Amino acid sequence: MLTQSRTMPMRMPKSLPFTPADVLQVGMRARRPVIRGVVNLAERFGFWKRPRARGATATEEMGALDHLNWIYKSRNPLEEYEQAFGDMRITPGAPKQIELPGGFDMMTRLRIGAAGDILRSPGIEASQDRIYERIEDLLFSRDIAYANFESPVTDQPLVEEVIGDAGPPLECCSRAQFEVLSGHKGRRFDVLNTANNHAFDMGVEGVETTREVMAAAGILAVGTNDTPDEHGRARFIEARGIKVGLVSDGFGLNGHELPEAERWRINVSKLLSKRAPPDLGLLKRQIDHCRAEGCDFILASIHWGHEFEFFPRKVQVDTARDLVEYGADSILCHHPHVVQPWEVYRTKRDPNRQAVIAYSLGSLTWGFMAPHIVLSAIMNMRLEKGRIGGETKTYVAAARVTPVVRTYRRERGEMVTRIEKLSELEPGRGMREGYLERIRAHAALVFGEDQL
Repeated sequence: MLTQSRTMPMRMPKSLPFTPADVLQVGMRARRPVIRGVVNLAERFGFWKRPRARGATATEEMGALDHLNWIYKSRNPLEEYEQAFGDMRITPGAPKQIELPGGFDMMTRLRIGAAGDILRSPGIEASQDRIYERIEDLLFSRDIAYANFESPVTDQPLVEEVIGDAGPPLECCSRAQFEVLSGHKGRRFDVLNTANNHAFDMGVEGVETTREVMAAAGILAVGTNDTPDEHGRARFIEARGIKVGLVSDGFGLNGHELPEAERWRINVSKLLSKRAPPDLGLLKRQIDHCRAEGCDFILASIHWGHEFEFFPRKVQVDTARDLVEYGADSILCHHPHVVQPWEVYRTKRDPNRQAVIAYSLGSLTWGFMAPHIVLSAIMNMRLEKGRIGGETKTYVAAARVTPVVRTYRRERGEMVTRIEKLSELEPGRGMREGYLERIRAHAALVFGEDQL
């Protein structure tokens, strides 16, 4: 564990792209000026500053306008709510909002550290036991360390991420890269979500290899399955006398179709279709399984959202709260590649229960350097199990987020990736003017100045 904070100068490697738009590969030459023209017009006149009401996020539903809008947002993340919110706003979660009910007699407690997306990132090979060293107190000193793992492990030749008109980019990593990404100095993530839009990028082999290496490392993979019988069933982890049920689902597979006989392998539902209401059936089946197995606390992991938007859509807020009322005790969401607010929602089913809903913790690792993409967050929660009114209950007793930033440095001739606390960074040589200030502005917009 780190015993003291250190202010670190932040530098920028010149070799890494700023945004996905900077590495866009367009095969048809006639499309290139159209893309540039539309994006430039949108930037000049601001007609895409707010989320598009009928915009699609699932690849199979996206049209030409959706793809152009995606390119625009990757350069210009959206800082406004969609119009459907009206005057409603999410009250940013804050530690002071959470309180245990009077008369609660605590018996035991556990601590959770949760991160967002983990994707293959430049400088991984030289980053063993260094990538997480400045945030290990937030993740690996906790009873349960969680993240969304979005680069399937494969024994096939690695495929480079290509962003362009040939189709969605493929994500993958080697077994050696997984070793670096999955832990720190012998301490592994305890739980990794694997139900996401890149889960089938390397086919059945990628699903199987990912589950194999996670099992060998003692990591609980949630969202993918080893047998047909596991589909629709929750996973469980117990720590300090508290049994946590884990339920997981993802909104799609980037247009990839699982063979009919293999559909049980990945949890996927139409969670955010523009053509149908959110389908919570698979999540509810898993929650029912948690109840049947006597879980003390149910934690949902949902992969959904619109990329590069700092606020969730209203349908997500309504749906997440509905899932909490059904039985999820807190929800961790991921996919947008930028941070989004977290809220403390007091349930109607139990007025003493406050659920934490984190709409996006951003991408902990990836290969782009724009301020909105290098910023992510670690969610820390403390659960307490105790007696109240003659019953045993487990509640969220405390929660907070810590904004963190992905950085790169040359050390002994090699590029090293590190995740560092935003509060400990200061401008360094070679940094674009206003770069760190922009990161801080994004964090303040989403989480509030008091949480920086």
